[in-house]
Amino acid sequence: MSWKKEIKILLWMISVFVIFFFVPLESERFSEALFAMFDLTKWYAREHVILCLLPAFFIAGVISVFISQGAVVKYFGAKAKKWLAYSVASVSGTILAVCSCTILPLFSSIHKRGAGLGPAIAFLYSGPAINILAIILTARILGLEMGVARIVGAVVFAIVIGSVMSLIYRKEEKAKREEQVNFPEMPEKRPVWQTGIHFLTLVLILVFANWGKPGDDVTSGTWFWIWTHKWHLTSAFGILLVYSLIFILKIKWQHVILAVLATTVSGFLSPSPLVPMVVGIAGLSLVTLLDKKDPENREWTLSSWDFAKQIIPLLAVGVLIAGFLLGSTHGDTQLAGIIPNKWVAGLVGGNSIFANFFASVAGAFMYFATLTEVPILQGLIAAGMGKGPALALLLAGPSLSLPNMLVIRDVIGTQKTIVYVVLVVVLATISGLIYGMFF
Repeated sequence: MSWKKEIKILLWMISVFVIFFFVPLESERFSEALFAMFDLTKWYAREHVILCLLPAFFIAGVISVFISQGAVVKYFGAKAKKWLAYSVASVSGTILAVCSCTILPLFSSIHKRGAGLGPAIAFLYSGPAINILAIILTARILGLEMGVARIVGAVVFAIVIGSVMSLIYRKEEKAKREEQVNFPEMPEKRPVWQTGIHFLTLVLILVFANWGKPGDDVTSGTWFWIWTHKWHLTSAFGILLVYSLIFILKIKWQHVILAVLATTVSGFLSPSPLVPMVVGIAGLSLVTLLDKKDPENREWTLSSWDFAKQIIPLLAVGVLIAGFLLGSTHGDTQLAGIIPNKWVAGLVGGNSIFANFFASVAGAFMYFATLTEVPILQGLIAAGMGKGPALALLLAGPSLSLPNMLVIRDVIGTQKTIVYVVLVVVLATISGLIYGMFF
């Protein structure tokens, strides 16, 4: 008998017993925090997993299977031209329009395919930070100067953080670069433009399916028109995906049409767009898994499944913790976590170093769904939050969250994750201070 093992089991049993014995259910604050934890997780599961994460897993699968390792190494690898790698990575968010969790499977995919640490980190930060919709909403609601400061700060952050990470871990990057010097130029299985169409189609489905309303006071204009027709546009790119499956991936047209019919019928029968999205994803999974002509098609879905297995459990734990600590804020729901919102608002008034630092740290651990950071900040500013801390939170919040950190740690390790988080928090604090001095 191993006494160490038995003592460890005993300690776990005692710990669980003590937690449940003393759980303060009679406390209103604790009860609301507990409810906020499950409310945020429920909302996340309903609104975010199906529309954001599942398409993102398939996009990551495309990178992992259909885009050759040589192509990733050429543009993002340790031996790639720095100006090109960082330029592409730092503005990627304008196309992707994703949040801190949706970017994770894409980051994991390019990292595994051999991307240099610097460009991969720049891509990880910029994906959620330079969401074009969020930038426009920021400028409209919080002021033009805040919108401009956010986009300039986000691009600069992506390049600086990626460069510093690359410099700190230059020995590892040098070893990776030496490995890639003689990397063979593998011929592409199909023309690059075909893979590009397939990849871009999935990205556009992700973008339009998650297109947010420009604002309650906006009833006209291009962005509003796109929002009102978002599902028509998503369906149009769904048709383009059908073309891609049949004529680019060469999957049996009979199987694809059956999946299309099932998705269409579910769309007419259900009032919620989530149902046809689930049916469509299930249909896509089946037609690729059952395809016997090209093993890559089956590998695409299996690769997407691997990303889902790696990321979803960690995200679930992170969202539960974030909801309990910081509450659940979405739509008309305003549930406080165990840390009261008024404490946060009271700590970020003015433009002190502490206020900016606290806003950066709070933003780094909070979870913001796409576009939700703007109305939350609007409320905090109304409660007395300074403009400097507001920018600090904008630059740290959308790109980081507790769920995001747990997954990043699983991909690049604890040390690199800590360095990345510290860099984001420090730069956000400095940027907030400088911005607060002028505005």
